[in-house]
Amino acid sequence: MKDETKTKEKAGKERQGSKRRKKKVRITVTAVFSALFLLVSLFACFVPPARFLKGDAFPQKEEGEVRLHFVDVGQGDCTLVEFEERLLIIDAGDGSFEASARLLRYIKGLAPKSVSMLLTHPDADHYGGFSDLLDLYRPDVFYYPVISSDAPQYLALQRKIEESGCETQTLTRYATIEDASGAYLVCLSPYSAGEEDANEASAVLYFCYQGVRALFLADITSSREGRLLDEYALDETIFDSGGCTVRLQDIDLLKTAHHGSDTSTGNRLLSLTRPKNAVVSCGRGNDYSHPAAGCIARLKEVGANVYRTDELGSVTARITPAGYTLSYERQGEDE
Repeated sequence: MKDETKTKEKAGKERQGSKRRKKKVRITVTAVFSALFLLVSLFACFVPPARFLKGDAFPQKEEGEVRLHFVDVGQGDCTLVEFEERLLIIDAGDGSFEASARLLRYIKGLAPKSVSMLLTHPDADHYGGFSDLLDLYRPDVFYYPVISSDAPQYLALQRKIEESGCETQTLTRYATIEDASGAYLVCLSPYSAGEEDANEASAVLYFCYQGVRALFLADITSSREGRLLDEYALDETIFDSGGCTVRLQDIDLLKTAHHGSDTSTGNRLLSLTRPKNAVVSCGRGNDYSHPAAGCIARLKEVGANVYRTDELGSVTARITPAGYTLSYERQGEDE
C-alpha cells in the first residue's frame, strides 16, 4: 500500500514537473517571438521595407539621351523626367500598395544619382505616393503647388518634407527647371496669385530637349486651356522664360489633362498643338470612365497616336540627338 502511494506521489510530481517545463517552454517561445516582433518592428521603423524591393531592368542609356517616363500607377498620375544625371518626379500616384510598389521598383531600376520632386496639385491620386518615396530618397528640391490642402494625408506629407530638410519652392508661371544637358521645363500655369480651384491651378509644364517638345497638362480643364490659349494668341513669346523658349504649335508629345476627362484636352488646344503623340494616364476599369470617348476622338481627329497606360502599361519616350522613339510596357515598340 505504501509503495503504491509513493508511486502515485512520484507520478504526480512528474506530471507537475512536466507541466512546469511545458509552461517554461511556452513562456520562452512567446518571449522569443515577442522579441523578434519587436526587433522587426524597430527595424521597419528605421529601414523602410521598400529598400528591399528589386528595381526594374531598363536598357542602357545612350550618350546625350534624356527619357520621359509615364508610369502606370493605376488611376493616378506620375511622370518621370530622366535627365542625364538626375531624376525629376512629377506626381507620384495615389499611394496604394500596388501603385507605390510599382513606382518604387521603377525608380530603383533607374538608379538616379539625385532626385527632385514636383507636385502639380494637391489631389491624393497625385501626391499619395510621395510619402513612400521620401523614405528612400531625400530630394534636392520639392516643388509645391500654389494651392495647399487641409487633408490629413497631405498635412502628413508636408511634415515629412519638412523633416527631410530639403529645399522647397512653390511652382508658378515662368519658373524653370533646367539641366546641364540642355533639357528644360517651363511652368506655364498657375499664376502667382488669385488661384482658387486646385485642378485649374495645376502646374502646366512645357518640356524641350533636342528640338523635341512636350506639354504636360496635369488636371486643368478646357476653361484654363482657353485662358492660356488667349494669352498665347496675343503674343507667342508670352510663356518664354529667360533663355527657355515655349512654342506650342505642332508639339511632339502631349500628356493629356485629367486622365482623359471629357472636360479637358479640348478642340481649341488640339487645333493649335496638333500633337503627334498623346499619353493618357488612367487606371484599368476606373470608376470615372476615363478616358472619355470624346477625348480620344478629338485626339485621333488631329492625327495623334494615343498611348493609354491602362492598356499599354508605362510609356517611355527616349530622346537623343538623333530623334526620339516611344515604347510601352505591354506590347513591343512603336515609333
